[in-house]
Amino acid sequence: MKTIFPLLGAWCVGITALFSAESHSPTPLPQAHSHNDYEQKRPLFDALAHGFCHIEADVHLVDGKLLVAHDRSQVQSGKTLQALYLDPLREQVRKNGGRVYRDGPPVTLLIDVKSEAEPTYTALLTVLKDYRELLTSFQKSKTEIRAITAIISGNRAREAMAAESSRIAAYDGRLEDLDAPDSVGFIPWISSDWSSVSRWRGTGEFPDQDKRKLREIVAKAHAHGRQVRFWGTPDKPVVWRELLDAGVDILIADDLPVLKDFLLGQQKAAPAK
Repeated sequence: MKTIFPLLGAWCVGITALFSAESHSPTPLPQAHSHNDYEQKRPLFDALAHGFCHIEADVHLVDGKLLVAHDRSQVQSGKTLQALYLDPLREQVRKNGGRVYRDGPPVTLLIDVKSEAEPTYTALLTVLKDYRELLTSFQKSKTEIRAITAIISGNRAREAMAAESSRIAAYDGRLEDLDAPDSVGFIPWISSDWSSVSRWRGTGEFPDQDKRKLREIVAKAHAHGRQVRFWGTPDKPVVWRELLDAGVDILIADDLPVLKDFLLGQQKAAPAK
């Protein structure tokens, strides 16, 4: 156990050096979301190297620490939210003149809470306050966009979050929140499992009734100024094409290079304005 933290420190130094060496100003992709990002070979750094602007980390509150892993049985003491995500992101912001990507759009850190909502959110707030200068702030009357926007998903402490007059994290909405009266500063996103809309996995034609349902969801969310994303979509360009055609704002992938190539191809194919 004595070697864990030296090894972790060496890993962080090495991974930072590797990312810096290969960094050649990737094109930021505002529609790209790295699903379960911590399962990539290089958490965070693979997403940044591909230009992803939305990054997802699952957290468990264990002995007062926010540990990143999909399942409770997989947690490791050194893999904290700070070590894997917040500290490297702060370093990127400092190096890039106040943005994760120099002159680029804000980056979203989606924090998917896997442990009990209330105590985890309390611990999370304590941690996030140390990074306040990086984080978008939300007040009832205004939102101040900064380099990173934190959004809480999974087990969400809705009442605690709604009671705050000033927040440094937003709430990840669900389909039942489509008509919610809450401000877009509180619920900027509507997220849902793809299976709630369709069983289509990219083989054959996208059913018309599912297409209509998808477009209705998007239209309703956009009418309230909210973005839309679906988890559980296949990593297939044919599916992503239908999502974009319907106006879905954020595409989720485990296979980062494939989504990157797809979105860059869409940019090249788009008619000049």
